[in-house]
Amino acid sequence: MAASALSLADLNAAIGGASGGRLAAIIQGSADALIKGLAPLSSAGPGELAFLANPRYRADALTTRASAIVLSPSSAEQISAAGGSRAALVVVDQPYAWFAYAAQVLHPTEPVGAGVGTGALVDPSARLAEGARVEAGAIIGARATIGPAARVGAGAVVGVDAVIGAGTRLHPRAVVLDGCRLGERCIVHSGAVIGADGFGFAPLDGRWVKIPQVGAVVIGDDVEIGANTTVDRGTMGDTVIEDGVKLDNQIQVAHNCHIGAHTVIAGCVGIAGSARIGRGCQIGGAAMIAGHITIADGCAIGPGTLVASSLTQPGHYTGFFPLMKNRDWERAAAIIRHLDDLRDRVRQLESLQRQGKKT
Repeated sequence: MAASALSLADLNAAIGGASGGRLAAIIQGSADALIKGLAPLSSAGPGELAFLANPRYRADALTTRASAIVLSPSSAEQISAAGGSRAALVVVDQPYAWFAYAAQVLHPTEPVGAGVGTGALVDPSARLAEGARVEAGAIIGARATIGPAARVGAGAVVGVDAVIGAGTRLHPRAVVLDGCRLGERCIVHSGAVIGADGFGFAPLDGRWVKIPQVGAVVIGDDVEIGANTTVDRGTMGDTVIEDGVKLDNQIQVAHNCHIGAHTVIAGCVGIAGSARIGRGCQIGGAAMIAGHITIADGCAIGPGTLVASSLTQPGHYTGFFPLMKNRDWERAAAIIRHLDDLRDRVRQLESLQRQGKKT
């Protein structure tokens, strides 16, 4: 839902208030320019706000038809040195965050209309708080609780004894299964499944005996979970996702994992059971996290990286083989297969060298 046009000055003031004063921008140019929407630098027109994030697009900033550009102080200096831009410049130390708040102000979330839609099934023992919305075809199980101004999308499922916190939104066909609990202002996108059984089986004479998964999933406030992401319930005890965590699409979080507050995880990451990820971590797409390990607070893990053992110190970790032509990769792989032999030969040579020096 788009808002009415705002002047740059009013937009800056609104963002300053929403961010608690942490994003005070300086406007170079017309603070009266009216902003009604957002657009890329290359295609923006009058009334639109653009964002310069990458220096490679600096040429677009010089020619853009946007009414304003959000950028860092260093980028603003470079634009001025190159002859300036016809757009007003919104100069701020954290331009990406300022732009994110601008998007929220200019495109506010549509208000929730309270009530129960056609074809929704709400168990008589379920509790719907004032202002809650259950849309068409959704199912709310026995003794479930839907908090104030929460929204359960069309065809979504909330299981028995599940709790959906105030202002939380389940998009169409999201699933929160029995006993799982979501905090306030969470967003769960379509196809996500919260509380499926963990992958627990015991071997017996060549067959597998299912281990009942009797824990739940506990999710804090302001958590976002992407489309088709799965968070398994605990085997014993709960899978826990703390406040402010952001999970991208198609992530697997296995049973009894614990993800610390304000960690962000990109798409297609797989996290095995009982892994414990610290606070404020950043995990790149398609990374693989082994089970029963701990990742320290503040770790950044590169895309495609296998984390097979615990990381006890914060830092940026990357572990993947560089891309190369297939024939070169085959040669490199052949060398790797013989590394043990090469190591033994080097040790023998070093030993012979030491003996020669003694004699």
